[in-house]
Amino acid sequence: MVRPQKDRMVAFNPEISYFKPRGIPMIDLDEVCLTVDQREAIRLSDLLGMSHEDAGRRMGVSRATFGRIIQRARNAVADALINGKAINVEGGSYKIVNHTRVFYCSSCNHEWEEPFGTGRPTCCPACKENNFYRGKKEDQTK
Repeated sequence: MVRPQKDRMVAFNPEISYFKPRGIPMIDLDEVCLTVDQREAIRLSDLLGMSHEDAGRRMGVSRATFGRIIQRARNAVADALINGKAINVEGGSYKIVNHTRVFYCSSCNHEWEEPFGTGRPTCCPACKENNFYRGKKEDQTK
């Protein structure tokens, strides 16, 4: 019996889910499927430059499983680019999660969110001071 597939954690799910070569009518196109978790793997590894270990941890899977996900994703994208196919992004075993961090500025009381994986902010976006901490306003009184 095959073990059930674990949901992969996906933090970014844009509205765009279909890509096609320009100038070719849809009726004439073959299509490859890229799952939502495969698109997330491409985003983490190729766009954000994360290691397989860090990206796997972010998606809630092992490094080896992440390696298999990214390999399938790259094969699908390469097939589409080389052979002029459309890419349909849908399906997969995934769960949308919110990966943001909240920061609070002690100087101007500004509160803002930053996505995980972008590194620590250098300063408050409102007052440009570096007197801020991670957490909400209520955390300052604790």
